[in-house]
Amino acid sequence: MHCKNTTDNHSKLIVGLGNPGLRYEKTKHNIGFRVIDALYDKLQTANDTDNSTTKRVTSVCNSLVIQTEHHSSPIILAKPMTYMNNSGSAVSALINRFDIPLTDLCIIYDDVHLDIGKIRIRRKGSDGGQKGMQSIIHHLGTQEFPRLRIGIGEPVGNITDYVLSKFSKSEEIEIEQTIERAVDAVDTILQEGILTAMNRFNRR
Repeated sequence: MHCKNTTDNHSKLIVGLGNPGLRYEKTKHNIGFRVIDALYDKLQTANDTDNSTTKRVTSVCNSLVIQTEHHSSPIILAKPMTYMNNSGSAVSALINRFDIPLTDLCIIYDDVHLDIGKIRIRRKGSDGGQKGMQSIIHHLGTQEFPRLRIGIGEPVGNITDYVLSKFSKSEEIEIEQTIERAVDAVDTILQEGILTAMNRFNRR
């Protein structure tokens, strides 16, 4: 799908990966969606004090998109609706439509190579076997774009079954706290830059 550019000013594009539909809503693979939702909630609260304007959720380039402001700078929050393994088609279309430099992109996704509760921010890197990232790297033709990985723990049994399963009650408590830290990490990336965010949030 080709999407024509409709903006003049560069926005930051924050993309959370996941699968659409109620059946996947709180599965391990949908942690990226949950961070986007939490970011939206935080921005809605901030709007009461900093006069930002949040627009409605729209369907753009096979994604659910919110165009808003963060401390007077334009940002776009997006959740691709293509299903995880085809995330790259939506992300590349959004980048083309909104003319986003890759340095102003941040992909948020689950990582089985990190323990539950850990987050890692990187400016570039491989897909690590994550299918959504494989698709994005394929469509963009580069690994050089920022990402925020959220640990979901080592798979127990079949990896597909594992990532499409829900967290246990104790894990869910940890994940909710991790989502809050991920939101703070994105806030730091937007306000102070990715190096500051890496130094602050990668240490745990």
